[in-house]
Amino acid sequence: MSGADETRDGVALTNLDQPLLAGGDVSKRDLVDYLDGVRDRILPGLRDRPLSVIRLLRGQDPFMQKNLPKYTPEWVRRTSVWAEASRRQVSYALCDDRRTLLWFANQRAIEYHPTLGTASHLDRPTHLVLDLDPPEGDAFGTVVRAAELVRRALAGVGLTGAVKTSGAKGLHVFVPVVGETTAEETAAATRALAVHTERLDPALATTAFIREDRGGRVFVDPTRAGGATVVAAYSPRIRPGLPVSFPVAWDDLPAVTPADFTVRTVPALVAEQDPWAAAMPAPQRLPDDLVAEGRTIPVARVQAMHEGRRRARARREGG
Repeated sequence: MSGADETRDGVALTNLDQPLLAGGDVSKRDLVDYLDGVRDRILPGLRDRPLSVIRLLRGQDPFMQKNLPKYTPEWVRRTSVWAEASRRQVSYALCDDRRTLLWFANQRAIEYHPTLGTASHLDRPTHLVLDLDPPEGDAFGTVVRAAELVRRALAGVGLTGAVKTSGAKGLHVFVPVVGETTAEETAAATRALAVHTERLDPALATTAFIREDRGGRVFVDPTRAGGATVVAAYSPRIRPGLPVSFPVAWDDLPAVTPADFTVRTVPALVAEQDPWAAAMPAPQRLPDDLVAEGRTIPVARVQAMHEGRRRARARREGG
């Protein structure tokens, strides 16, 4: 076995000294060491949830993998989920233990995107999520201001949440919900809370699903619900330096940037505690009137699809 190969927990790790990103100074070993080092922090957010990963193979563009490849070891737990879009059963991994995480790391799986529900209860999300996406350019400060609007919107209906960097340019606000909450109720409440956030400062925040309609404002995504996935806390992202999605205390948000949290800096920050678990409130019941309000708000993706068709038709007729 070469110096670039080794075995951990029965998993053969290969080509560890290869660069992970083109032109970067992060190696495959850095990824493996990071995920192994923070396994007790990242695994609770992955366990028993159908997992999509984003892999980056040498000389290729990144791609999302949902369906497990045929060469997947038999000991990797998996669950079969019907995919309506492709009209087929998809075999998702359940990344429950160190061995599975190491196997994914060796596959150059950099990003980890679990579902909001568990394999046994995909129709019962454990969290409501508001995803804040900045306008073009480096506008993290703007996203922080929008997150404060979300915090106010939540407080206005008696809810609280925890916030983390997306690892890219945005922020994710997680609100844990009680076990009997359905996917439909969570989706409705997500739409309503996004609209509440937008109303607090329409010049800063928008729920416009069509990018050209956002006008330099932070997009408060009203659609992260149902079968959606969200990048896990402590997951790396495919960006220079390998930044990590990391929990931040609400009051500390103005003082941080996403680049503060990378595969090199995070292990020391989580060595003694799990800040994501510590920040997460107890599961909450969604207010009935919030859910009822959300049911009156059109689903943004469907609305955007119809609007896109209308604009295309208008362009054709105008031309």
